[in-house]
Amino acid sequence: MEEARERAEHALVTSGASQAVRSEVEKMAAASLPLSQKYRLVPAESMLSENAACGGRRQESLTRLIKALNILEKYGCNLTSPARPKYWRNVKFNNPVFRATVDAVQGGRDVLRLYGYTHQQEDGLGFPDDVAEPDRDRVAAVTVEVMALRLEVEMLVKDSHPDPGVFAQVLPGGPQQSLVPSPVVSVLPPDPCPGSAPLPAPRRPPKPAGPPASQNCSVCGGAAALICPACENQTFCDSCDHVYHRHPSRTSHRRVKRREAKPGEKMFCPASCLGHVTSPTPPSPDTCGLCGGAAVRAHCATCRQRLCLKCDQIFHSHPERWNHNRSSVPAIVPLAQWACSYCTTVNSSPAAICSTCDRPRLAAAATHQEVPVSPKSDWACKTCTMVNSGSSVLCEACERPRLATRPPAASPPLVQDAPAAAGPEWKCQVCTFLNSKPAAACDVCGAAKVSAGASQPPPAPLPRTRVSADLQRQERLKADGLSLMRQIREAEKHGISPEEVCAAVAVCGASGPCDWLKSELPHLLDEVCAMAESMVESQAETPAGGLRLSRAEAKLAWVAAGGDSELAARRLLRERRAKMKELQTLGFRDASKCEEALRQSGGDLREALALLQRPLLEPFHQHIWTEQPEPPIDPAHHDKQRTCRRLLALYSLPSWGRCELILSLLQEPDVTYSLEDVVQAVKESHDRDFIRRLLRTECPCCLSSFPRSKMQSLTSCQCSVCLECFGRHFTVAVKDRHIRDMVCPVCGRPEENDPEQLDHYFSTLDIQLRGCLEPKVYELFHKKLTEHTLMKDPKFLWCCHCTFGFINDGDQLRVTCPSCRNSFCAKCRKLWEPQHKDVSCDQFQQWKRENDPEYQQQGLAGYLRDNGITCPSCRFQYALTKGGCMHFICSQCRHEFCSGCNNPYHKTQCKTAPCSCPGLHAHHPRDCLFYLRDWEPARLQELLQRNAVEFNTDGADAAQPACGVMVQKDETGPLVDSPCGADTQPGHAGLCEKHYREYLVNLINAHSLDPAPLYQDDELIRVCERHQVNTRRGEGEEEQARLARLMQALMKVPLGDKVPRNK
Repeated sequence: MEEARERAEHALVTSGASQAVRSEVEKMAAASLPLSQKYRLVPAESMLSENAACGGRRQESLTRLIKALNILEKYGCNLTSPARPKYWRNVKFNNPVFRATVDAVQGGRDVLRLYGYTHQQEDGLGFPDDVAEPDRDRVAAVTVEVMALRLEVEMLVKDSHPDPGVFAQVLPGGPQQSLVPSPVVSVLPPDPCPGSAPLPAPRRPPKPAGPPASQNCSVCGGAAALICPACENQTFCDSCDHVYHRHPSRTSHRRVKRREAKPGEKMFCPASCLGHVTSPTPPSPDTCGLCGGAAVRAHCATCRQRLCLKCDQIFHSHPERWNHNRSSVPAIVPLAQWACSYCTTVNSSPAAICSTCDRPRLAAAATHQEVPVSPKSDWACKTCTMVNSGSSVLCEACERPRLATRPPAASPPLVQDAPAAAGPEWKCQVCTFLNSKPAAACDVCGAAKVSAGASQPPPAPLPRTRVSADLQRQERLKADGLSLMRQIREAEKHGISPEEVCAAVAVCGASGPCDWLKSELPHLLDEVCAMAESMVESQAETPAGGLRLSRAEAKLAWVAAGGDSELAARRLLRERRAKMKELQTLGFRDASKCEEALRQSGGDLREALALLQRPLLEPFHQHIWTEQPEPPIDPAHHDKQRTCRRLLALYSLPSWGRCELILSLLQEPDVTYSLEDVVQAVKESHDRDFIRRLLRTECPCCLSSFPRSKMQSLTSCQCSVCLECFGRHFTVAVKDRHIRDMVCPVCGRPEENDPEQLDHYFSTLDIQLRGCLEPKVYELFHKKLTEHTLMKDPKFLWCCHCTFGFINDGDQLRVTCPSCRNSFCAKCRKLWEPQHKDVSCDQFQQWKRENDPEYQQQGLAGYLRDNGITCPSCRFQYALTKGGCMHFICSQCRHEFCSGCNNPYHKTQCKTAPCSCPGLHAHHPRDCLFYLRDWEPARLQELLQRNAVEFNTDGADAAQPACGVMVQKDETGPLVDSPCGADTQPGHAGLCEKHYREYLVNLINAHSLDPAPLYQDDELIRVCERHQVNTRRGEGEEEQARLARLMQALMKVPLGDKVPRNK
């Protein structure tokens, strides 16, 4: 015995598996020793005595004890296993498996404390915080004793125990009592006579020694839990209390827990007094005297009880009544359901009172027989005679049901010296019927007549309206369905399926299934796996490597079982066996490998099959994926099918025909393209002629033919150039030209004056140039692109002294260039002078004209220089006149615009709605220098005089013969700034005629004068046509009226909004 114990403990500590110690535990269980000597740690005697009931319930209680010991055994094996579970430190009381097994027996928590779960928590037991590891030796010793006790109890239940005498002093009722409950008929005399007198009662044996009577149930003799003071302080267990107080005469008894009884209170009444309990209503002789519901099937002559079969087994399992003589009672055919003769409600057979009107079963029926009427025809109320429609259920007058009969006539009140009739006609106080005959009661409802002056009796209470049971059931189903729907919607937010919610509700109830699934489901799945493994062990079918179940499989089985853990364990085991059988039929005979593959795949048969096949395919994979160069594809290879298969495998072609098309194209004469080029072209189309065009695309720059895959296109147009020409063009453009000159080398797109199109173009061009330019060239392009982006900032300024640009974050007029350190005005871009401080730019310019001798000496030439050209895009200023060509290109931002009105120039058709010009053009307003420079100075002076604008006619130095205005001249090289040098005319203020006209136009623009009043007839018509004004003459319209109409329409067209208007 001791050697077997030591070997079992050592094996359990080493492996942690229950299969390794099974043989040694069987030896311990078969040893013929008292329980106190065999079990040193586990309280075996107390657990058996407290959990084993008598009679027919003993097998059920011992089976429950076996399940609890099995789960306790799993707890011990988990603690001794080298790979302990994640949550080994705690045991939760709200775990449904724990509640149904360990917590359902006495002494289960004591065994957990022996394992080391000594720290009491709010919702369970746990190891103390200072304990890092469990005492494996002690846990192994306790686990071995738990396993031995489970085996002994199993053998005792199966009547295969080698020495059942060791349980003589432990199990209640003695060792001779059979564990399998026998029907009452087996202990009764055969073929009793129903009418015979009961047999004489034998002498009772003395009461066996045991716990005090107050601790035992008065019915079955088990452990008592409740006391009923109304039954003379009799004690009951929970099961017997439910049966005994189900009797109609005892349903109102109030019971208290046994530990709540007062010390001086009487705790027990002998069992024989059960037959003499008095009750307000004597029990029926045909029903059981204990439960009051079932039919009598046995009669005890000793204790004078008439009981049903179930109550007879429970009642005579008591140690003091187990040898009573009973006789069987013939079965009485149960009565069918009965209908109340008053309200027609159909009641169950045991019911003695109607569930609707509370009238006795044998109450008298209505006084007259009712003739059934059609439910669709009108019906008259039996109480108030009101005729109601066939669709109504309740009477519209008295609101009584349609099938309700007339209430019985109430007895007339006793009125002393009252005459038989008080008058010819009187009105009933109940149904308001007008009775014409003198009578003491109403002819309709039978209510007594109320005399004048007498107190009116209260009307008879109406019978309670019967509520449809189907309606109540439908309301309950609706409420439960809505509650379940809300829980499912909440669970879907957390990724929980409706099936899991339904299974969780079946386990934990309707309160918080989502939280329960997150916190308690992993523990429950571990318990389901443990239960399935215990089932395999009990059937001696454990595989060599042990049963390896996963949580994923357990979860699927648990959901399919609707939350029933035991059913889920059986289903899990059944599905695992089916999967193992299927894997074995596929040729995988190693059970341990199959178990491990199913565990890793979570029970997925396909994934498990892939895991099992992977080692078999490893040599083939090594052969396929070796580091060897792939031999090139030879289009002229003799095996055409092999070549096509290689093309399909390497290039993922859509069909076999495409592979044959590739081979035929490569075998054509004078082939200059590669296999990759042909494959790319064939993927785009299956047309042979279209593929040839794709493979022979001509570059418009070098006029060479290339495949389309080796051509580069820009997003601004449809032009395509070869990669070499593309790289060379943009390399030269980045090094030598402006950022806006980096356009398509074929068509020159995109339009430089379209900001939105340029921004989109440069964003994609940056990505295209990243791979085709050298690093230094690409860095220069990125620098120019950054400067181009900075110039769009409204705070960006160009220095008027040098060509440096910067961001000005200040709000003052005086700005200092970071490069040349010279100061200038941020608004008028003039050289900063002390007189500019605290005055506006116009005031400073006026002061300079009046007080600066150098400025006065320059005359109108200085005025034209100060009112030079300003780029509308980057605001860079040029001290140049506007004469000559009006098409100006800014050297900083490459913006092309008109120097007279600042409108942009377009190289192609612009976005203006009426424009149809495809070449270089701009849209000039009528007050632009582009048109007014053709006017004679006298005509311009007339326009100024009409609007009272002063102008100069005398220059500062009349003796100067040549014009001194600075212009750009092309003198065999780059453009240089030099004086105009043209001859001056009298009355032109020392300027040449061209620059004097420019001076006059500047005054016209500065004062926003409209030149339209001076237009001649032909000029008016041309300007109106240019501005899309209807110039056709109306029917019967005179020429002067037409011209007046055109002039009025033209005056409504605004002047140029971008024309410089500096004064």
